[in-house]
Amino acid sequence: MNPLYRLLPSVDKILSTPQGELLIDRFGHSAVVNQLRSLLQQARLHIQQQQQLPRYFSDFSVLYKKLSHDLQLQRQVAIKKVHNLTGTVLHTNLGRALWGEAAQQAALAAMRENVALEFDLQQGKRSHRDNFISELLAQLCGAQAACIVNNNAAAVLLLLATFASGKEVIISRGELIEIGGAFRIPDIMQQAGCKLVEVGTTNRTCLADYRHNITENTALLMKVHCSNYQICGFTASVAEAELAQLARQHGLPLISDLGSGALLDLSRYGLPAEPTPQKMLADGVDLVSFSGDKLLGGPQAGIIVGSKALIDRLQQHPLKRVLRCDKVILAGLEATLRDYLFADTLTTTNPTLRLLTQNLDELQQVAELLLQKLQEKLSADYQLQIESSSAQIGSGSQPLHRIPSLAVTLQPHSGKNEELMQLIRSLKQLSQPIIGRIEQQKLWLDLRSVANPQQLLTILDEL
Repeated sequence: MNPLYRLLPSVDKILSTPQGELLIDRFGHSAVVNQLRSLLQQARLHIQQQQQLPRYFSDFSVLYKKLSHDLQLQRQVAIKKVHNLTGTVLHTNLGRALWGEAAQQAALAAMRENVALEFDLQQGKRSHRDNFISELLAQLCGAQAACIVNNNAAAVLLLLATFASGKEVIISRGELIEIGGAFRIPDIMQQAGCKLVEVGTTNRTCLADYRHNITENTALLMKVHCSNYQICGFTASVAEAELAQLARQHGLPLISDLGSGALLDLSRYGLPAEPTPQKMLADGVDLVSFSGDKLLGGPQAGIIVGSKALIDRLQQHPLKRVLRCDKVILAGLEATLRDYLFADTLTTTNPTLRLLTQNLDELQQVAELLLQKLQEKLSADYQLQIESSSAQIGSGSQPLHRIPSLAVTLQPHSGKNEELMQLIRSLKQLSQPIIGRIEQQKLWLDLRSVANPQQLLTILDEL
């Protein structure tokens, strides 16, 4: 046996030292023992391969520092904060919408304290967890009631499973969407036990297409907002008001999946108008579903609004309990919606709308500070400049629309792609990584999507 193995200390010997006892006080006996055994196993492998002791077993002061460091890493959450400089404001891979301050505080209170989640304080008896939000959405959308689940895909699944299991659902062929993560409407229908009835063609569907396919086995008519793509040219589709009239004539519900779900007319902010739940309900749609963490600017949730009689059926379906939201999400969502009661201040209180509506003068100020900071650190190796950029909303919202923005761009003086990749790796290794995008052989740091410019500038001191 290699004599170096005999130099490895026992677990008990290390734990019995004052430094070992301090580690146990800080992290607990079992965690320290498990990590120490792991290090000993690594040391044996190191001896086998290198024929020498690893440094942390040659010097015990180094060993205790390594143990402390490794144990502290185990306490750190793997989902790290990052700076979003991609120019995509609602970036699905980076968590979509940021919560407003009121939503954060409401969620924090729900975490720390018991809350009247399913308890009516006036009546002194059990109530429903969606009640507060249902009342708010009735006020904001003109809906009779609301049902909340954990995302909009879940909302669509619940709608179909409740009203169309074993029956037919009629939908235009041009609305059989796929969104990120291979979520496809036909697949959801299959999971809900429905039979998909496609009508019309990819680019043109008329009212007669729906009418001619209604049978005694038809459960409902469905509309889907094509938020993440557009069909242009020789096209035709049926407006909700027309389809609602046809549905009523046949005693069928009409449901609509709005996807992004803006609660306000976005044209007031210089963005293209999106269909709103209010408009859908006013046009006669019975139930409308949309997301909480896209254009609404709140937590991930699937929101269904519309007829109280139909909402009651959704609430009674067994899937609702499977898909329901917890107290933290509901508290954050309620606070987000309450901000909408004060629509004139939303660009201050709602981070999504704040980022989307920043003017170029604001971005210019941040860009100049960022450029100056980067020049101090990187000008010897990279060409840096402020350039006009095109940002986007993201998460499938208005995919063809670009928002004017500014970016600081970085390009290696050498022109070598390896140096650009090394810079990207360095930015990702910061304590709060910086995520940009690559275009034209440059790294673009787009300011439109930055949540906290001051923290961004501070983190660059680590370069």
